[in-house]
Amino acid sequence: MKKYLFRLPIFIGLILASFACNDFLDQENPNKTSVESYFQNENDVERALNGAYQSIRSNYLLGERSTAYTEERSDNMGRLDNQSSSGEPFQFTDFSLLPSNTYLKNHWSAHFEAISRTNFALHGIETVNFVDDATRARYRSEALFLRALIYFQLVRKWGDVPLVTSYLFTTDEIETHTIREKKETVYAQIVKDLTNALNSNLPDHQPISGKGKASKAAINGLLGQVYLTMYTTLEEGDKQAYLNNAKKYLLEAYAVRKFTQLREIPYEDVFDVEKKSTNPEIIFQIVYIQGDKDYYSSVAQANQAKGETINSQYKSTGAGTFVNPDLVKEYEEGDLRKEWSVKYASNAVARNWFITKFRDTSTAAGTLGYGGNDWIVMRYADIILMLAEVEMYLGNNTAAIGYLNQVRERARMPSYEEMQNNADYKKKYSTLKLAILHERRVELAFENHRWYDLLRFFSPNELVQYMHGKNQDDYGISNLLNFGTKDIYYPIPFDEVKLNPEKMYQNPGY
Repeated sequence: MKKYLFRLPIFIGLILASFACNDFLDQENPNKTSVESYFQNENDVERALNGAYQSIRSNYLLGERSTAYTEERSDNMGRLDNQSSSGEPFQFTDFSLLPSNTYLKNHWSAHFEAISRTNFALHGIETVNFVDDATRARYRSEALFLRALIYFQLVRKWGDVPLVTSYLFTTDEIETHTIREKKETVYAQIVKDLTNALNSNLPDHQPISGKGKASKAAINGLLGQVYLTMYTTLEEGDKQAYLNNAKKYLLEAYAVRKFTQLREIPYEDVFDVEKKSTNPEIIFQIVYIQGDKDYYSSVAQANQAKGETINSQYKSTGAGTFVNPDLVKEYEEGDLRKEWSVKYASNAVARNWFITKFRDTSTAAGTLGYGGNDWIVMRYADIILMLAEVEMYLGNNTAAIGYLNQVRERARMPSYEEMQNNADYKKKYSTLKLAILHERRVELAFENHRWYDLLRFFSPNELVQYMHGKNQDDYGISNLLNFGTKDIYYPIPFDEVKLNPEKMYQNPGY
């Protein structure tokens, strides 16, 4: 019988009634496209690949409004509302997350929709005859990069997860893949995908017309980050090889930068909507279109508090986003990144710190707030600070401090060596490791890095001690004492466990 390509994603465990084997259904459905007939030429492959790129835009996955799953999970942001949407969004920042949480389920499903789309594109890449094999290789590299990027999100949030590397056509195939694979196996596949993705003629950096697509700098940067995460979080494997490979691939990404020192790129330029396509610091971004009613960016107006106009012409009626005072206090005196990133809203509705890092007050964005900000997934300050981290682990403190100082210099802050004479700094950041973590926090705030940094810099027990050592008054109404080792991973959504309690076993503590 014919197999049909639906607009709905194929999720793990989803039973598709359209795969029924009744003879009277064995015919072409004029309203659906069969999988066998979909891929006819290179253009069809490109469309499928664009669909994969589009899937990561979801705010349930990597889009600009996905901070609930990362920043609010960390000590950077929180919520002062524990009632909206039945209190489900609040569970993420309160560390009271339930397996039945619908936002959790949507987050999980968005990952597997995107994986299904990348696998579908890869199926077409191997099916269609290409005029030029270089085009096939380029499309394959882009799809493999996206699949690796998505699985890297999954494995850090859930640990063991179903591993699907081909497009699933039948319910039997779906059922076979309804099983959690060990995280070490998932990491191995991520490394394999990214290593293979380097085998193409992708440019080191995409031209303006290709912004939002994979590049060799992005692939190398991600691969370096993956190896660094494996070194710091996995108990098994060749730890020294992980660290050496982290350095190798991060240096590959760093070597193709189009600037010499980070100070050449003003911090505020990184987030300037007029320079988003030409800024040499940005490596990979999700593209939004200023003024477009369907593909505009809402990150500026969504973060803005009532009575404020710094982000957008949109007149907010709410409190904006809640920035934990714990983060605000971490900015050193004179740090220009604080002035650009956060502001205190004095309106009675707000009276709290909110995010100002993403701005678009242009006429094109207008009073509806149809902004043009791109969501930055990877940039060079991140790469540079990961290189500092790697060199520190390798025992090369001089090199590590050199990278750290490059970021501090751009922010017009004194060097690490100078700050050793500052008693307050030295007390707060008593080790080079803590100094690097601090720099990452203030440099990359609200860019979905902080939660993963905490997981990488601390063991589970160390992280519990770190979080419990914070001042509750600087964390809002979320209860810090709720945090425990169970919160290192999210729970598997209840509906997924119910499908097969043995193979889709729940994470400890839930």
